[in-house]
Amino acid sequence: MTDNAEASGRGSEISKVELFLFTQEIANVAFDVNPGGIDMPGARAKRTRLGVAIETRDGARGEYIGGRSDTYLHAKFLARWILGMDAFGREQIYEIARRYLRKEDRIGACQIDNALWDLAGKRIGASVTQMLGGSPRRLPAYASTWFAGPGGGLASPEAFADFAEECYGLGYRAFKMHGWTDGGTENDIGAILALGKRVGGRMALMHDSACHLKTFGDAVLVGKACDEAGFFWYEDPYSDGGLAAHAHRRLREIIKTPILLGEHVRGVEAMANVLLLDGTDFVRADPDLDIGITGTMKIAHLAEALGLDVELHGNGPAHRHCMAAIRNTNFYELAMVGPSRGQAVNSIYASDYSDTLDAVGADGCFPVPEGPGLGVQYDWDFVRKNLVDHIVIE
Repeated sequence: MTDNAEASGRGSEISKVELFLFTQEIANVAFDVNPGGIDMPGARAKRTRLGVAIETRDGARGEYIGGRSDTYLHAKFLARWILGMDAFGREQIYEIARRYLRKEDRIGACQIDNALWDLAGKRIGASVTQMLGGSPRRLPAYASTWFAGPGGGLASPEAFADFAEECYGLGYRAFKMHGWTDGGTENDIGAILALGKRVGGRMALMHDSACHLKTFGDAVLVGKACDEAGFFWYEDPYSDGGLAAHAHRRLREIIKTPILLGEHVRGVEAMANVLLLDGTDFVRADPDLDIGITGTMKIAHLAEALGLDVELHGNGPAHRHCMAAIRNTNFYELAMVGPSRGQAVNSIYASDYSDTLDAVGADGCFPVPEGPGLGVQYDWDFVRKNLVDHIVIE
């Protein structure tokens, strides 16, 4: 049987799915003070992570580590249904995930879809970027901060401005602040105005409330500060969860700063509803939240059809490959970062891939991995040494 025949025949049937739940030590981030995490020198924490490996009858293998670990049982449920399916049939598997995980927001399908893209690329010797029709390029990045909190490295409006200056010196030409989570507006407004005064005109600036502002009125006050400081976008302003299209349409009529929604809106159909009701200016998508690379590209094409830009949430190799194949996008999010250099997850790579703050190039960009599939190698020895649970489905 030829390679092409083997790839499209029985040899490409999924024969095994492995799920790895493991822990990592995280330094300089406090999750006990705020569940979103604040920059805190000397703090220690543990985070649980999820890895997926998929194999076919002909020995092809795809791997992915990332996304939310609390989707472990959802991924386990879906894995049993895709056994025996064609590993190249990602659209069919996407459709199954949409239906079978509809009550779980389908997030448990993300790692599986991303691993399938890695498998296909390795099997045919092409990068995910190439399979998506893109080409390797340097990705302009923004530094996306931890939340603010007392005693941490981002405890005042001035600390945000100082850190933005530091990021500018590293090469970043864009900066996003996550503010205070107490529901107030005074500190957020102070930081917005301090950033505008200190680095406005030199860096594209963004504010992400992460839905912590409590009322529409608070969202208006912070939005007007973004106007004054010339911010590039204003993200998930208040506690509706980014779902109330009518309210955000009204907010867009009151302030000038473009709105960005979608981090908490799952899937292309739900995102279409927000867009067609004029709820947002920029569109969010995420391979770790929107049924993987497959779902992310559907949202990107939806935004393109409406003449809007899509901004990818979070970072990782899947995100870089998607961005390299999307015309209507602006920045790669380097999240979550602070002056203490603690990040949400530590490296799990056995290759030179890095998403650390200081890994940015002097041009303010990150590269797209160029090897087959996702183009990265994971440190599976580390994963196995730190296992919490391991399931083999075959």
